[in-house]
Amino acid sequence: MKKKLIIGGGILLSIGFLVTSVVKQVKARGIKVGTESLAAWGFAVGDEVSDFSLKNVDGKMVSMSDFSSAKGFVLVFTCNHCPFSKAYEERLVKLDGKYSSKGFPLIAINPNDPAAYEEDNYENMKKRAVERGFTFPYLVDDKGVAKKYGASRNPQAFVLEKVGAKYIVRYIGAIDDSPKSAELVSNKYVEQAVENLLVGKPVVTQNTRAIGCAMSWRSN
Repeated sequence: MKKKLIIGGGILLSIGFLVTSVVKQVKARGIKVGTESLAAWGFAVGDEVSDFSLKNVDGKMVSMSDFSSAKGFVLVFTCNHCPFSKAYEERLVKLDGKYSSKGFPLIAINPNDPAAYEEDNYENMKKRAVERGFTFPYLVDDKGVAKKYGASRNPQAFVLEKVGAKYIVRYIGAIDDSPKSAELVSNKYVEQAVENLLVGKPVVTQNTRAIGCAMSWRSN
């Protein structure tokens, strides 16, 4: 009986440790169980991410390795049709203008299925990039990159730092704290993260909740 109790207690401790670990991971990724897709596990702050090769609106393939002088990247998963994404278009252009020359270029990636939203198809992506004056790559995610990263909302940002040949996640979440109006922004999360990295400091705010349209995964 004593041995059974000891074994049983060990199992309970193991289960408890596992549950605690899972809860920590859920919190780290900002996932709301029951309302957010559990497919959105992906990467956490501190994780190393792999490079990708996706088609740009100019027809060329783009990878992070193409930017040889980059110190890091601002990756934004976004799309054409979502009103939240549209509200951020001008801000994305300004972000790229401010930080691309400092070594943190912006790359936008559209993960949405055009079968669900025709506005998100490749031809409309090309038109949108021209109309809105995108200065950054706008890529078609036909390889499930957004799923791999754990992005679940349009738009959602990932700030990466290049450490040697590695790309390390330093921030995940919202671009700023005003999803509808640029005039009401009080906390520029992505800018703060990049500014910290540029001066060699750790990112203070590492995770925020991305607010936007739920992604409609593209059929690969």
